[in-house]
Amino acid sequence: MTKNYGFIRVATAIPNVKVADCHYNIARIKGLIEAADKQDVQLICFPELCITAYTCADLFLQKRLLNAAEESLSELLEETKKKDILFIVGMPFIQSNRLYNIAVVCQAGKVLGAVPKMYIPNYNEFYEKRWFSSGKDNLESEISLCGQTAPFGSKILFASGEFRFGIEICEDLWLPQAPSCQLALAGAQVIFNLSASDEVIGKNAYLKKMIAQQSAKCIAGYVYVSSGFGESTTDLVFAGNGLIAENGTYIAQSERFKFEEQLIIGEIDIDKLDSDRLKSSAFYVGSTDVDMNKFQKVQFELKEVKIDKLSREIDPHPFVPSSDSERKDRCNEIFSIQTSGLATRLYHTGIKNAVIGISGGLDSTLALLVCVKTFDKLGIDRKNIHGITMPGYGTTGRTYNNSLNMMKSLGITMKEISIKAACDQHFKDIEHDPTVTDITFENTQARERTQILMDYANKVNGLVVGTGDLSELALGWATYNGDHMSMYGVNTSIPKTLVKYLVKYAAEYEMDAAARETLLDVVDTPISPELLPADKDGKIAQKTEDSVGPYELHDFFIYYTLRFGYTPSKIFFLICQAMEGRYDKETILKWMKTFYRRFFNQQFKRSCMPDGPKVGSVCLSPRGDWRMPSDASYNEWKTELDEIEKKHIK
Repeated sequence: MTKNYGFIRVATAIPNVKVADCHYNIARIKGLIEAADKQDVQLICFPELCITAYTCADLFLQKRLLNAAEESLSELLEETKKKDILFIVGMPFIQSNRLYNIAVVCQAGKVLGAVPKMYIPNYNEFYEKRWFSSGKDNLESEISLCGQTAPFGSKILFASGEFRFGIEICEDLWLPQAPSCQLALAGAQVIFNLSASDEVIGKNAYLKKMIAQQSAKCIAGYVYVSSGFGESTTDLVFAGNGLIAENGTYIAQSERFKFEEQLIIGEIDIDKLDSDRLKSSAFYVGSTDVDMNKFQKVQFELKEVKIDKLSREIDPHPFVPSSDSERKDRCNEIFSIQTSGLATRLYHTGIKNAVIGISGGLDSTLALLVCVKTFDKLGIDRKNIHGITMPGYGTTGRTYNNSLNMMKSLGITMKEISIKAACDQHFKDIEHDPTVTDITFENTQARERTQILMDYANKVNGLVVGTGDLSELALGWATYNGDHMSMYGVNTSIPKTLVKYLVKYAAEYEMDAAARETLLDVVDTPISPELLPADKDGKIAQKTEDSVGPYELHDFFIYYTLRFGYTPSKIFFLICQAMEGRYDKETILKWMKTFYRRFFNQQFKRSCMPDGPKVGSVCLSPRGDWRMPSDASYNEWKTELDEIEKKHIK
């Protein structure tokens, strides 16, 4: 998918209906189609049996009602023949002396195809077998409807270029062998479900879980719509439900029990679905059991629209859950993964001491918290954690005091080793002028600190716990064989935007007042390696985000580049919407260029990074999730970035 950055705009429509009044119902359906068309919807789906209404009961056996349904659809086809929007409606229809509950796919005055309901419920409040036959009993592959002949059957793929969708009807979803499973294996990226599910206590929550799970299992978009106001309430109530899910996540939902008609619009990211299917080698296992010869493929032309803005919200911080409760659960789970990883390494090696450099910054604070949790879990004295603060030329009073206060409040063994004298000697040895604060000046300090940690670990038979995070690894913001190296890196798959929340979570929910105050100050401290001298006021002069750019931008780039393999153009489109009002396009593109340049040029550091646990869906370990040659060219990406600049930046 290339048009509209791979997004398809779909809608669910919940019309008000009158039972058995087909011409009234078609008028309501037509109005919603016109409203959707004006909003550049490309495909719209209506509820099951919406032309007649679902609750007609024995009236379904009346010839007049069946004739009226077809007559009304003919009217709708005539009135929409100049519209390119594709719509799916439900109706009863006789084929070979059997009555079927069908979904009819229409566009520009033509019937493209019809799909019968496969599984007919006949339990509890449902009596559909009294009227309808199963699509499994269908003997013909074509249908004659409204004077047109079109494909008929449950195994139909509707295709426009590389985009494909399939259809199932209500109960079809609830069965173990849902048609959507085979449709997905046959290539459908989106499933439309026309439903008339009634409301009983607890059913909606179960339904939503099932739809989300089915969309995740099929790695598909799932567009579900059920009957609403106007259906008979003789025995049942219909709330009207419009749900649009994408691989386990809802992107749009209707309001239930609403008396007004509803049009629920959302954009499904086909690129994202294709990417996940491409990466999941297990997805197509068993697809050989799907007999493609039994599938009919119906070609159609997808309506041309321009999607400048998405109706869905784009989270500016994709690694960080938006709600407090979700963040709390996520942080707790991440800490559990980190502590389990470190505990296993300590248990395997028989080592009962950990050595960690404490700078007073975010990353080392998080790593220290993981160490403390791990040692508590293993029943090892916290004094076996050796925290070493190593002040240098750029260390400020704020970070220095925070490092001491933190180690003291957590009850670990504290040690202070200044690196200035050793670095001064090293500058003499390599004949470097220490007043020249260049890359040599900075990296000398980082490597000296790592040497101290490694040698001290040898002395106490300890394990050097690394502190570097995912964002730093992506940008190569680490000194090769300096802070780049450790014996086990607990933060290696945690992005910087999430590190903050983890430290804050620990401060608010797990620490006493003394530790909490220090940890919260660490969260508020500017991110810095402190390798350059402080300013005249003794404050941090070297701020990382001034050099490489805001981490919240880079984490967005990381997520969509690595998780879905998006192009720079698509990421730029998404981030401009996500960060609207916070960063202008020039600033975003500036740091986007920095990201791609550094990401490609710094791969050699990731090729030999230490062991560490994979925590989320994105990881840069060459053993865990990312394999990339260190000398790969980024010219293709640079070319696209230049095109973005020409198009969007004046």
